[in-house]
Amino acid sequence: MQFPESWLREFCNPPITTAELADLLTMAGMEVEEMRPAAPPFTNIVVAEVLATERHPNADRLTVCQVNAGTGAPLTIVCGAPNVRAGIKVPCALVGAELPPGDDGVPFKITLNQLRGVESQGMLCSARELKLSDDHAGLLVLAADARVGQSIREHLSLDDTLLTLKLTPNLGHCLSVYGVAREVAALTGAPLHTPKLPRVAAAHDDKLRVKVEAPDLCGRFSGRIVRNVDTRAATPAWMVDRLARCGQRSVTALVDISNYVMFEYGRPSHIFDLDKIHGGLTVRWGRSGESLKLLNGNTIEVDKQVGVIADDEAVESLAGIMGGDATAVSDETKNVYVEAAFWWPEAVAGRSRRYNFTTDAGHRFERGVDPALTVEHVERITQLIIDICGGDAGPMGDQVIALPQRKPVTLRVDRASKVIGMPLTQAQCAGVMRRL
Repeated sequence: MQFPESWLREFCNPPITTAELADLLTMAGMEVEEMRPAAPPFTNIVVAEVLATERHPNADRLTVCQVNAGTGAPLTIVCGAPNVRAGIKVPCALVGAELPPGDDGVPFKITLNQLRGVESQGMLCSARELKLSDDHAGLLVLAADARVGQSIREHLSLDDTLLTLKLTPNLGHCLSVYGVAREVAALTGAPLHTPKLPRVAAAHDDKLRVKVEAPDLCGRFSGRIVRNVDTRAATPAWMVDRLARCGQRSVTALVDISNYVMFEYGRPSHIFDLDKIHGGLTVRWGRSGESLKLLNGNTIEVDKQVGVIADDEAVESLAGIMGGDATAVSDETKNVYVEAAFWWPEAVAGRSRRYNFTTDAGHRFERGVDPALTVEHVERITQLIIDICGGDAGPMGDQVIALPQRKPVTLRVDRASKVIGMPLTQAQCAGVMRRL
């Protein structure tokens, strides 16, 4: 489980240092396997706007750019990136800047240079040149509202630490940033900020027919239709960055939104192309002879030991593990169905390994995911879809079939004190339980 410290502190921000936070987590059973900076050290790199471009007079693959870097007069910078164009904002290494070391371990210093007869007064940078990612297809394009002249470290919050936790199977509730924050709040007494997830107003009355035939597979199933979605919309830079700091590359806006909420709250979800669903959906156990082509391209055979989501014609998803290719969203998708469910851990455990692969969804569901917030998390996904891709939400569908019993927890103060080897009071024990 990898995540940025800054995201954790948005939910719970105790007055302790990064090193103290890492020690706290480790001593509480959430071993911090690695701590590393979000970006290597570099200096004198700022947000800049490309004002104008023209072809280099002596080189077809180079562009001469006029750049506003907040230094007064525009700078002339020669650039070879294919995506450079007037109007974009990008990182600019000023003369005197030091870029992160290359393979030779030596920092790259920016100086005034003559490139094929044209003086270049700096360098426009890609994400790879700043060691932020392996993407070197072009310049790192920043948000349109980025402030010209601002340090790129400040703009991208690069003075951050990435924490990687090594979690035992009983800590499935810590497979999200909010889940870890909840533990930190209980351990430190610092307040836990729980964002409100307001309901999205329905703009139409369309609902998808869903039938749950296997209560021993699925205990709760929630979902809604969202129409008129622009699936070609770009994922906002802040979300791409957060996903990258969790070790997840950006795919498309809809996939990114689903992954983002999974890292945020620990609940995997699935988004179907509504127009590819035949009739309605049925949640059931598989049947001998049925097959499914998965999103990873594999075609598998299912049987009565494997949970599936099927429409009126075929199996469309491997329950709690991976969606099917036939109902996957694409650039042509206009209407979607957003689903979040509670899958019984024993119904998911071992199924993906049977087919020689693992998924983030299966990893979480087989350890147990809170069944209480499926509706709220669909609301969160819906709002992000509307904010990023547009669309019109339908009414929420929510079926509660069979949920785990919430048994009372009994704790003897004397026994707890004896086990941990230090005196405890009833108030201390009650306080910990309440914070959890």
